[in-house]
Amino acid sequence: MIKKWYVKNQPNQIEIERLKNELNIDETISKLLIQKGIDSKEKAEKFFRPKLEDLHDPFEMKDMDLAVLKINETIRNHGKILLFGDYDVDGTTAVALMYLSLFPYYENISYYIPDRYAEGYGISKQGIDFASENEFALIISLDCGIKSNELIDYAKRKQLDFIICDHHQPGSSIPDCIVLDPKRSDCLYPFKELSGCGVGFKLMQALYSINNWDNSNLFANIDLVAISIGADIVPVVGENRILAKFGLKKLNEKPRTAFKELIELSGKKFPLSLTDVVFTIAPRINAAGRLRSGKFAVQLMISTNHDEMIQIAEAINTDNQNRKAIDQQITEEALKQIENNPNFPSKKSTVVYQENWHKGVVGIVASRLIEKHYRPTIVLTKSNEVITGSARSIANFNLYETLDACSHLLEQFGGHEHAAGLTMKEEKLEEFIDTFEIEVQKKD
Repeated sequence: MIKKWYVKNQPNQIEIERLKNELNIDETISKLLIQKGIDSKEKAEKFFRPKLEDLHDPFEMKDMDLAVLKINETIRNHGKILLFGDYDVDGTTAVALMYLSLFPYYENISYYIPDRYAEGYGISKQGIDFASENEFALIISLDCGIKSNELIDYAKRKQLDFIICDHHQPGSSIPDCIVLDPKRSDCLYPFKELSGCGVGFKLMQALYSINNWDNSNLFANIDLVAISIGADIVPVVGENRILAKFGLKKLNEKPRTAFKELIELSGKKFPLSLTDVVFTIAPRINAAGRLRSGKFAVQLMISTNHDEMIQIAEAINTDNQNRKAIDQQITEEALKQIENNPNFPSKKSTVVYQENWHKGVVGIVASRLIEKHYRPTIVLTKSNEVITGSARSIANFNLYETLDACSHLLEQFGGHEHAAGLTMKEEKLEEFIDTFEIEVQKKD
């Protein structure tokens, strides 16, 4: 495996000495801090000693005032609210957090997690129809929706109001509804790297503030934000660092029964680090969405029935064991496919396809292939008569921009610079593989 090493610019020696003396630290630590952009005592204080008081004002996010007004209007009118979340860890923790934060003050809420296979990623027509048929007034999407322009128009025709809470890169136009996404070009929110659950948390923070609700209930669910941060591999800096610190503190000091059961089944012990979250809790929550339904993960996190929680935790743990066997088999098949491709050594990208691979694990397989062949990687399978799959990136390579350059060959795609999902018509596959390779080589 060939890797490129990127050496950061060396800080000015005078600056190194200044920070070293100011903080009374070793020169090497001073140098590392400056390379991370921490070049003052104030910044170092915030980095090493995060405080909840340092969280940004949620109303700095574009459309936040409109979102709070819409929720309160729906509550005043006794309208039904549907929380629509992605089926991965970020989406399911976001739904659980918002449900647990709203329910003590407003019980007329429910949630919907799309089926990975029947509906695919993101907001679905089936989900909108469900909301309409069951007389919901407002849908709040979590960790998805930023590129669902046509589906939002469909929801409007069904007379459904929509709030999108997303953290993925927007397309060329924003859906015609209330949209919370710090990556909007017109959003001045100072921190751009929130998880999807993090955006949902900021919405609840704003709602709690306006309504003078008890913040202790909101912060009792901050462990869910920490899990989303670890699972979605967003940068643990700035606001994420604060949320991760206090979320882990809650997880370790007062773990909810659901997570205690998952940890016990995994053989791990408290206290947990963020790495433990990534490799212990997150895969088990994800397994529900991969092999059965993300609804089970949400129910595990919001349930108040002890027996039910244990039952779901055991089922999800079994799902995770089965998922391991499936992804190991597919990884071996994918590596064999690469080995048998005589053109592979000259390529800068990896794209593999087999129509019967399990859709729920192709993202994991893409990550496994990068461990072996370090290059931008896409693993594709067939589902509902289209080619679908997951893409994973390497350091210092913007995957989203590359897929955007290939978008004329895709039915849809979404994600960010590190990971993405995509679908295409079968007849576009070979052209896409060639075009993706050309675009990767341009950025090499």
